Amino acid sequence: MGTSSSGAYTAKLTDGPLEGKTVTTDFLDSGEPQPRIEIPASSGEKRYVYTRSGGVEYASDSGDSDRPTAVDYRYIEAVFS
Repeated sequence: MGTSSSGAYTAKLTDGPLEGKTVTTDFLDSGEPQPRIEIPASSGEKRYVYTRSGGVEYASDSGDSDRPTAVDYRYIEAVFS
């Protein structure tokens, strides 16, 4: 997951081997959520690839209301090192 000075949001993993888990990731420099994220497995031998899906949540008390606080991601594949 990339680094950015644009802030962070919660990526909700909706299916696959990490279903139900969440991770914090950074917005792109443009302010958009990441289109794809890769999450390393605890063994370090593979990475789980997730892509952005339709679910987006906004906090009602957020001062930056045009940016989501959480975005849903769907499982694509496992990539082995």
